[in-house]
Amino acid sequence: MSTRLARLALYAGAAAMVAGPAFADELRDALVLAYNTNPTLQAARANQRAVDEGVPIARSAGLPSLSGTATFSEFVDGSSGSPLAPDRNLDAQVNFGLPLYSGGGIRNSVRAAKTRVDAGRADLRGVESGLFSQVVAVYMDVILAEAVVNLNRANVQRLEVNLQATQDRFEIGDLTRTDVAQSESRLATARGQTSSAEANLIAARERYIQVVGKAPENLQTPPPLIGLPGSADDAVAIALDANPDLIAARQRSKAAGFDTASSGASRLPRVSVFANTAYNDYLGSNNVPGAAQRSSSSTVGLRATVPFFQGGLPSAQRRQAQAREGVSLEQEIAVERSVIANVRAAFAQWRAGLQLITSSQTAVDAAELGLEGVRAENSVGNRTILDILNAENELLNTQVQLVTAKRNAYVAGFNLLAAMGKAEFRDLGLDGGTLYDPEVNYRKVRGSVWDWNDNPDPKPLATRTVDTKAQDGSVKGQ
Repeated sequence: MSTRLARLALYAGAAAMVAGPAFADELRDALVLAYNTNPTLQAARANQRAVDEGVPIARSAGLPSLSGTATFSEFVDGSSGSPLAPDRNLDAQVNFGLPLYSGGGIRNSVRAAKTRVDAGRADLRGVESGLFSQVVAVYMDVILAEAVVNLNRANVQRLEVNLQATQDRFEIGDLTRTDVAQSESRLATARGQTSSAEANLIAARERYIQVVGKAPENLQTPPPLIGLPGSADDAVAIALDANPDLIAARQRSKAAGFDTASSGASRLPRVSVFANTAYNDYLGSNNVPGAAQRSSSSTVGLRATVPFFQGGLPSAQRRQAQAREGVSLEQEIAVERSVIANVRAAFAQWRAGLQLITSSQTAVDAAELGLEGVRAENSVGNRTILDILNAENELLNTQVQLVTAKRNAYVAGFNLLAAMGKAEFRDLGLDGGTLYDPEVNYRKVRGSVWDWNDNPDPKPLATRTVDTKAQDGSVKGQ
């Protein structure tokens, strides 16, 4: 099949999947399980909840404050210097304050905190997308490793049959001891390669457990991906609007701008309302004739603070904020460059993977035909045993190259979707419980003003894998 026809077949298969699931059940299950139990993603969600708290923290500076102070004093002998002085005193005060104007510092701090919440959500999307890319990679790694083990075991079986036939022909004088030695050498090498392939399979399965949270069982080849672009330019255009890393960098640049605006507030006047109530009680110990044993007073006022000179602190703070804003602007461009490069590279790898699948399939077909021909020619004396061994080795290599190309093309396609910002839970149409929505926690905490509104003590939400069995190199049906 030509490269063009292979692509048409892939696109046709993808189109047929639009109305249905994007993945086979097994891959879907792996993605859902990782979404709900992976510690990296759970930690990112907890970190986002911490970022959410920046908004009420910034807003608290503009809200009323209320505090109380109570002091009890016992005057020891001689401390007052007068026999008429009281022996003890109870003093209590209640203070209230409300900022009316702070030069825009609080307002811009709240804006910066809100913008960082948006940046954090984009970061969370990036972690989710990155996790899904890992799941797809380890899923396909297990499938590849199992296929390579099967191919190597089949090769060992062929070489065992070949060795037996060679020994039989040697016994009747049709072949030499050299032919037997060559067959034995290739068989020993193949067995060693099989052991190595089994070790790689064990490593792939353990990596799968680490990322997904359970051992892989009877993984099925997933159907084609959907939503892949027609050109690198199309992919870049989508990524510039949807890539979560780039969105986060843009939001951080905006937040840094609000920080710069807030940094100049300390040069402007501050106005606040205050009120306090004081209560004083000598507890019956005031010895002055006719003097009251208790008193109280209340005060309400308006306070204005006008800074005249602060040793250059406000200017230094603003220059510092401007420099940090400049850093964020440069970082935004750096992220944009990285996204463009990654998208173009992923697109090239995906297309190259498709072409390699086609050429590898051609190579496998040719190697199978070549092996049959060499065996036939050997039967009439035109080919040696070494020719057969070389043909069998060439067939194994092309078969491994084919399954590797299929794995790489699929992973590259998914990585391309991830780089475009189209590889998240919603994009993949997954189901498996409640979709995590960071907006829920933000709505809960953004207006919280109660000082004792704590959350329950944190507990891990990710599942542990300590109870999973150590994996082996066996393959079902072998």
